[in-house]
Amino acid sequence: MRKLIAALTEQEDLNFLLTNRIPRAMLTRFMGWFGKIEQPLIRDLSIACWRLFSDLDLSEARKASFKSLHDCFTRELLPGSRLPDPDPAIVVSPCDAIIGAFGKVADTELFQIKGAPYSLLDLLGDPALVEAHRNGRFITLRLTSSMYHRFHAPHDCRIDRVTFIHGDVWNVNPIALKRVERLFCKNERAVLQARLITGEALTLVPVAAILVASIRLHFIDATLNAQTRGPTVFSCDARVRKGDELGWFEHGSTIIVLASDEFDFCDNVVESARLKAGQPLMRRVAGAGLREPERT
Repeated sequence: MRKLIAALTEQEDLNFLLTNRIPRAMLTRFMGWFGKIEQPLIRDLSIACWRLFSDLDLSEARKASFKSLHDCFTRELLPGSRLPDPDPAIVVSPCDAIIGAFGKVADTELFQIKGAPYSLLDLLGDPALVEAHRNGRFITLRLTSSMYHRFHAPHDCRIDRVTFIHGDVWNVNPIALKRVERLFCKNERAVLQARLITGEALTLVPVAAILVASIRLHFIDATLNAQTRGPTVFSCDARVRKGDELGWFEHGSTIIVLASDEFDFCDNVVESARLKAGQPLMRRVAGAGLREPERT
């Protein structure tokens, strides 16, 4: 048993070394450039290597050929592949993902894994938004490199503000989450501030990671990354329907979903389980959310 534990520890050490103790920002910029090369041989070899070292499945892709590795990463799916649960009481998953830490926000504290807490203020940087999610619900959704990288509106809502926060690009896999304190608060991220049509706060925090060259958001027509200059707070009035596409990552990463205490988790939400975009995530608690809808 001791030998097994030692072997696993050595594997984790190697994984952490290879994916974090390297020039993370430089490698991420390189990946952003390399992935867009449209030379057929480079494209084909890159996708072949990707298939070799992952469970990449392109059977749902809208097209059968791609211009570049980037084009494959950000692929669209066949129409109807990710239809959202129609129940108006349900908030759905915005993306394909593996479920990480989730639960009730303890006042303003949540955790990236068990025993590794961080604060809403460190994550969001906005005291008013922290109040909207005090004692609310949080869930961490991790996208792997082979997954579908586009993300969608989890409910009918209005997005009125996006804040881009510059930072590092640590790997966001479980090994790094155990070793890097407050990792999500250190990485680049976008805070998408929204309200459901019934008024409840709903916030999505797409978090960048190593090799994630950018986060693309359609509704503000912007690509956010380390080269983003000028305003980092975008006021907007984007009214979206459940399932509408919001944007994409250029590689696997994480989305943290924050909701109010008027919601609780659906029965299918289990740590390490896999979800697809549009599947149930949270349900409005009986008797909650009975206020008048916001006027549009």
